[in-house]
Amino acid sequence: MPRALLASFAKRLDYPDLRWMPDEGFSMGRIRIELLSGLTVALALVPEAVAFAFVAGVHPLVGLYAAFMVGLITALIGGRPGMISGATGALAVVMVALVAQHGVEYLFATVVLMGILQVIAGVMQWGKFIRLVPHPVMLGFVNGLAIVIFLAQMGQFKVPGTMENTGHGMSGGEWLTGTPLFMMLGLVALTMAIIWIMPRITRIIPAPLAGIAVVAGLVIALGLEVPRVGDLASIKGGLPTFHIPMVPLNWETFEIILPYAVILAAIGLIESLLTLNLVGEMTGKRGGASQECIAQGTANVVTGFFGGMGGCAMIGQSMINVKSGGRTRIAGIAAAMFLLIFILVGSSLIEQIPLAALVGVMFMVVIGTFAWNSFKIMRKVPLMDAFVIVLVTVVTVMEDLAVAVVVGVIVSALAYAWNNAKRIHAETRESHTEEGAKVYEINGPLFFGSADGFAELFSVNEDPDTVIVDFANSRVVDQSALQAIEAVAQKYEAAGKKVMLRHLSRDCHQLLTKAGHLMVDSDDDPDYALAVDYSVRTGVLGGH
Repeated sequence: MPRALLASFAKRLDYPDLRWMPDEGFSMGRIRIELLSGLTVALALVPEAVAFAFVAGVHPLVGLYAAFMVGLITALIGGRPGMISGATGALAVVMVALVAQHGVEYLFATVVLMGILQVIAGVMQWGKFIRLVPHPVMLGFVNGLAIVIFLAQMGQFKVPGTMENTGHGMSGGEWLTGTPLFMMLGLVALTMAIIWIMPRITRIIPAPLAGIAVVAGLVIALGLEVPRVGDLASIKGGLPTFHIPMVPLNWETFEIILPYAVILAAIGLIESLLTLNLVGEMTGKRGGASQECIAQGTANVVTGFFGGMGGCAMIGQSMINVKSGGRTRIAGIAAAMFLLIFILVGSSLIEQIPLAALVGVMFMVVIGTFAWNSFKIMRKVPLMDAFVIVLVTVVTVMEDLAVAVVVGVIVSALAYAWNNAKRIHAETRESHTEEGAKVYEINGPLFFGSADGFAELFSVNEDPDTVIVDFANSRVVDQSALQAIEAVAQKYEAAGKKVMLRHLSRDCHQLLTKAGHLMVDSDDDPDYALAVDYSVRTGVLGGH
């Protein structure tokens, strides 16, 4: 494909960076960092993928294959180098009901449809709407997700083999006690200490990888009896094979899988796009939302045809990658390939890694992910913003990410609308151009929330025969605003008085015209939204 055409396509997809090479160029040192970062991420992916497969009620390899394929494809064509994708708990908790009622084959079909919906969202460039998520919602999302990651690690402090799949995920289980508990806690603390100290000594290898390696070596060398990866499940398997979901191709199947596919697609995109923004803030990159939608969708379509449970961006593993130095697509590709190697030939070694080391890594991710400055911010920002931060955090923990973000955006939007509704007011004076006329200078936006307040600004009975309404410091936003203007005009017309509207911008002209309230008869400059007079006569807004 010609470079110019490729660049044009990238620009239309809001995808600013198609380069594989970092700004400073490639070197052996850079490649080493990317590969080691990928290895660290792959090690952290194993227990997560297995655990989420259990939550969804499917075989562990279904989760591992999803982590490999989703991770590989999004690393190749995703919207942000440095992001890591795979099987996630946010999707697994939705999948469990489908698997329990209809079986795993319906899950594969749902994942394919989910991917198609995500690709459509990317082609339609709906990813850009993530810009509407306010900063307090982002803070709540980050804090809530950090708490969720922390709580997810609590399952590793239970005796292996005592948890049961109830059809709603893994639950129950006996907590570790006595020496096993203290040994587990000690190894977790040791891993965290190594991760904290390592960057102060050397950055030759990523600190999380050093923590895993040291603790794993200590446990294996001393033969300590602690929970290990192999206690969760065997990760040994072969290459994923092409598999068409064995479901009836009829309307009934579509009705079954469509609701799940829509929910999964929405959750996957919301979590992926919020992670994209978070990684972008850390790496100084922007854009790529629509391309990320396409990448996630493509990955899920492929995964559904290769026996995977689907997935989306993983904030925990993305943070591990970025903080380990991963900045290019090589790290994500390496993570996926290392994971495949673990499945094919390295399972016996990986299964010996103590869960305590991986828990320690995730605890450090929690500490680094939680926005600790939000406690200080909440004392300085408006009360409503502080409320939104807390609300989104709580809903993320109690429900799920998608619900939390939607709730946060709705509450923020309502608060914004209410604040703007209170801004509408008018200053009055005598006209300099129309003798005996009274001028209402409107300030603040005129929309559904301020329409009633706008109507209350006018004193129809006390006003002179000519009234000028000046919108130089206002904006006519929606149909409610148009109706409010017409209602005021009708009151003056009923009283035998004339109203003139001034300083409506070009887009307001178009809005009023489309609404059918105006007869277009304007001498406006075609290139600039200059001042224009509108006259209201016989109940019709004219002069336009």
